[in-house]
Parts: sequence; structure tokens; C-alpha cells
Amino acid sequence: MLSILKSRCFRQGFRTGKFPDAPPNLPERFQGRPVIAAGKCTGNCTICRDTCPADAIIQEEKGIMLDLGKCLFCGKCAESCPEKAIEFTNEYRIGSFKREGLYCRPGDTYVPEVQTDEKFKRFCGDSLKIRQVSAGGCAACELDFNVLHTLAWDMGRFGIKAVASPRHADCLLITGPITENMLLALKKTYAAVPRPSWVIACGTCAVSGGIYAGNPEVHNGLEEILKVDLYVPGCPPHPAVLLEALLRLMGKK
Repeated sequence: MLSILKSRCFRQGFRTGKFPDAPPNLPERFQGRPVIAAGKCTGNCTICRDTCPADAIIQEEKGIMLDLGKCLFCGKCAESCPEKAIEFTNEYRIGSFKREGLYCRPGDTYVPEVQTDEKFKRFCGDSLKIRQVSAGGCAACELDFNVLHTLAWDMGRFGIKAVASPRHADCLLITGPITENMLLALKKTYAAVPRPSWVIACGTCAVSGGIYAGNPEVHNGLEEILKVDLYVPGCPPHPAVLLEALLRLMGKK
């Protein structure tokens, strides 16, 4: 036993990251919130729109708008743009309490939203019990949520915990495009959560349907099914993106 303790305490060292006291250690290929350079995009060509596999780029009167709720963060639009008007940054604070907060337009100045829901702070300010529901997901978002349980992230130190029963949950964290076969199960799970309760759309599929949007077997995300309190875009969201959003939801950021 002593040799095991020595191995774990002295040889392995401290393995949990310093986030949120320090920025997360993001991979070199991380694609964060994009910026669209004002003046570079005329909106006259359709190259980026034709390249986007998720129809996330919308033509507007004054140029293009990139909808992060549909975006896969593949970066193909930035690669294809001849004017280099689109650039994906390292900004990982992209979770939003409003659907409109996921819209990127030329020249936008981005500031992450601050939690103003006093009811949420009163009920869940010190702890958050989450029931995760995979509503037809591919397992990518589900796995990255599970990563937050590991020593590297240890979301339990913030009072965040995944629970097995919806009756013990404060909120539902939902992944997947909401398939027809999972719709009833999702509604029953939501009905079992004590009130007040909150809903988190985790990943592009849960926000808008992602690449499955328009398919008759899916419901194009949560917007027409449940009221969403937190949108976390990504395919899948990086653990830092999701944890930062959860902490901001709790008013701890």
C-alpha cells in the first residue's frame, strides 16, 4: 500500500489542469469561435457557402453570417475563402444562453455572456446535478462530456455531478439531433426532472440538427421541443468549451 501511495503521490504528480484559474491547454488544431473580417467579405461570391457541409453560412444584406449553432468547426470555409475573411480563433468561451449569441457577423466584438438568472443561482449556484440524455447522438459529444469526470478536468471540484436518475437532476444535458425514436424517451425524462429545471443543448446536433438537419427521422435539435437555457456548439464541443459554459451557467465565471 505504501509503495502504491508513493507512486501515485510523488511520481505521477498533480494531474488536474489549472483551468479555470489559467487558460486551458488547447490542442494546436483547436478551432474556436471564428471572426469575420469587416470589409474583406463582399458577399458576392458563394465559395464559403458552397463549401460548408452544414449550411452554417447565411447570406445577409451586409455580407455573410456564420451560425455556430449549425457550424461543425471543420474550418473548410476559412480554407476556401480567397479573401481570407474568415478565421477560426482560440476563443473557447462560446457557450451561449441565447440562440442569437451563436451568430457571427463581420466586425463583431465578442464578449461572453454573464449569468443573470437569479433563480438558477439560488438553486444551483454551488452545485449542479446533470442527467445526460443521448437523443440519437454519435457518441462524440457524450464521450467529451464523460472526459470531464476524469482527473484531467475533475468537474466534481466545482460541485458538478452526473446523476443516474432524472429525479435527482437539476438539468438535462442533451446530445444528438433528437431522433424520432428518442423523442418520447426525452420528453418522459424531462417530465421526471423536479422543477425548477434547466436544459443544456450540447453539440451542434442538439442545437440545430447538425449534418442531419432536414432528415425526416430527426427533429433538428431542441428548439421546437424544449426551452433551452444553455447552447454549447461544437462537433463535438471540446471539454474546455463545455466546462467553461457550465461554470458560466452556474455564475462561477
